Amino acid sequence: MPTRLIIVSLLLAFAMQAVAADADRKFINVEPGAAQKPRPLSDAVLVGNTLYISGHLGIDPQTNRAAEDPQIEAKLVMDRVKRTVEAAGLAMDDIVSIQVFCTDLALYDMFNNVYGTYFTHGFPARAFLGTNALVRGAHFEVLGTAVRRQRAH
Repeated sequence: MPTRLIIVSLLLAFAMQAVAADADRKFINVEPGAAQKPRPLSDAVLVGNTLYISGHLGIDPQTNRAAEDPQIEAKLVMDRVKRTVEAAGLAMDDIVSIQVFCTDLALYDMFNNVYGTYFTHGFPARAFLGTNALVRGAHFEVLGTAVRRQRAH
């Protein structure tokens, strides 16, 4: 009987934690016009101190397609990641993990030159992955995870 009580107590504790985590979700959307044209995703979701950042593209607002110049696109995508992180009340240095999907691995060094300017206190863990194609003709898609650091008051 005591074993059953322990198991039931543990299951109840896990269920309560899941409900608390669900209630603590904040959906972050910074894309211009997102409210007028609902999408089946959020730019990020904040759960407690952890921000889950959706895949972002370097979209040219004039054409609604990826910028033709990969260097401009790299800056646009990192600017978008930054806006999303800051909209959640975090900073770029709170990012702990990044995944970059790229349609041309020859752009690796160029991307790194742009990417490196967005961090001041070390770099997140990162993967740079080759892929055949990305939506809207993009060269890059960037997603990641950030954890709010304790800041001195």
